[in-house]
Amino acid sequence: DWVDVVSALSADPKATSQLQQSISNWRNSSPGYFRDVQNKLKRFVESGQLGPFANAYWGSDAYRLPAEANLMAVAHYLEALDFQKEIVKIHTIFGGRNPHPNWIVGGVPCSINVDQVGATGTVHMTWLNMVSDIINQSIEFIDKVYIPDLKAIASFYKDWGYGGGLAGKNMLSYGDFPLIANQWDNESLALPAGAIINGDLSTVHEVDTRDLEQIQEFVNHSWYSYDDESRGLHPWEGVTEPNFELGPNLKGTKTNIQEIDEGAKYSWLKAPRWKGHAMEVGPLSRFVIAYALGREDVKELVDSTLSELGLPLPALFSTLGRTAARGLECTWSAHKMREVFDDMMANLKAGDVATANMDMWEPSTWPGDVKGVGMVEAPRGALGHWIHIKDRKIENYQAIVPSTWNASPRDPAGNIGAYEASLLGTPLVNAEQPLEILRTIHSFDPCLACASHVMSPDGEELAVIKVR
Repeated sequence: DWVDVVSALSADPKATSQLQQSISNWRNSSPGYFRDVQNKLKRFVESGQLGPFANAYWGSDAYRLPAEANLMAVAHYLEALDFQKEIVKIHTIFGGRNPHPNWIVGGVPCSINVDQVGATGTVHMTWLNMVSDIINQSIEFIDKVYIPDLKAIASFYKDWGYGGGLAGKNMLSYGDFPLIANQWDNESLALPAGAIINGDLSTVHEVDTRDLEQIQEFVNHSWYSYDDESRGLHPWEGVTEPNFELGPNLKGTKTNIQEIDEGAKYSWLKAPRWKGHAMEVGPLSRFVIAYALGREDVKELVDSTLSELGLPLPALFSTLGRTAARGLECTWSAHKMREVFDDMMANLKAGDVATANMDMWEPSTWPGDVKGVGMVEAPRGALGHWIHIKDRKIENYQAIVPSTWNASPRDPAGNIGAYEASLLGTPLVNAEQPLEILRTIHSFDPCLACASHVMSPDGEELAVIKVR
């Protein structure tokens, strides 16, 4: 969205090397290295199969980077794709596999043994040493590649203050990374929980996912039915009854929609609200809430980055700020991972190998009618799952995922969601190539596959999609 891949073909590899070395001492910085990347990119283009670089507006006047910066960014993007194979090994060691880890209570697939190097069926020292090495590699890659690139690219777009929408106004985080066992409050959470309303950073409100009046979902503009669509429902009371009806001002048909009727139902997503407010969730929300609460580790990262770019704090509330927050959270997370891993190793060596509090795990001890909620800060933002269990069977199950918050349609009061709000007032260099819209929506890292699922009542196959 910010990098013109095809422009990299005209870059001078020697000048690219000098640019790289001026911002970071990353090892892959020779002219020969960038020449090899450029040749690889040429082969992509000449083959007509651009792979991850297909379907873009290359050459748009909205791009600002010089060719050498584009080549550097493309090279590092390809390196990041490779590095994913390394970082995911941590997931596999602790989660069983990735993607689709097989979690058991406690969060690890097998016991931990720090006394034997290769004990069968355990997370042993060989694996733990591998995790430690990967953490160090992650810190190096993020701090020497990702963050320098982010700052270098941002320096060409410092006036890009568009796309704020709800950012800095209404922001929500459930908080995450508890550092005190079995304690889920801001004393324990490395990333604090809270809500900011109407841009007032001096007050961070407490969030209670069990309060029936705090979190509610509306469907008056969603393709679902409630008995009374003027009011919202808390997920414990949630109803998910599809109702695909189109408004009278629709252009097209149900199977070929040309223009939606925004005054009627127009989305397969519900409209979650916190105390009636549309909210933005995600890395920027987490960092703004932590900043507002005076968390020094976050404040230092934010302030130093803004100072280096010569930008004020309000610049954070934009598409550029949202994109930057994801990078800043990466470096924060990598260093926090090092800290938490070292603490874990100290606990293990002291004999503490407990993985969970099992006091409440026996279903026979549960009441006949019970409700529960689990919440976490997923990479994209606040994720909550609510369950109602009756006679040991699931009576109701509802989830509100990050993209549901951000991509939500309007509510009965006319409040729009984060995506819609972020697009208002964004100028386009070329309306036929709306690169600016892509930048803003992509800054949320959308996942509509998480927000809405399709299945047949009888379990039959609905469709087959082949990706070549």
